[in-house]
Amino acid sequence: MSQSTQPGELLDRVVKIKRCAAVVKGGRRFSFAAMVVVGDGKGRVGWGYGKANEVPPSVNKGQKQASRSMIDVPVVDGTIPHQVWGHFGAAKVLLIPAGAGTGIIAGQAVRSVCEAVGLHDILTKSYGTNNPVTLVKATIDALSKLRTREQVAALRGLDSAELMGATAPAPVKTAAAAE
Repeated sequence: MSQSTQPGELLDRVVKIKRCAAVVKGGRRFSFAAMVVVGDGKGRVGWGYGKANEVPPSVNKGQKQASRSMIDVPVVDGTIPHQVWGHFGAAKVLLIPAGAGTGIIAGQAVRSVCEAVGLHDILTKSYGTNNPVTLVKATIDALSKLRTREQVAALRGLDSAELMGATAPAPVKTAAAAE
């Protein structure tokens, strides 16, 4: 696990390292798989899964794959804009926005994703499995579903004030309503 402090660099977290064994004629041949989460701490995060015969090359492969698969996440005042569910396999993750000073209330796998994306205040709950690989994928699924108020307004063809209900658009008059 390493954290970078210089701007422009990525934060990377090794979530899980698995040792795999293949039985061959001379005995067992071991290899390693590493699950890595990479983020810039400013709203971008990705995950990667690298496999190699030794641990350092598998972590490097995971970091390279994670940096290629990064997504943008809207971060509003250190938390997420709204509550969201994420699913992957048997894992279900609930992310809930929290007030300032709450901190990251999460397990190890979900926490690593939240820290990499740059969230400071969030409540989480995971259901189903406790497999860190599927929990990371479910968390990234949840973060990819997040939208800001402005993004929703643009999708609906409104401005953000109309979305809040401040000014309702004028009703459309039809021939039946005019009579």
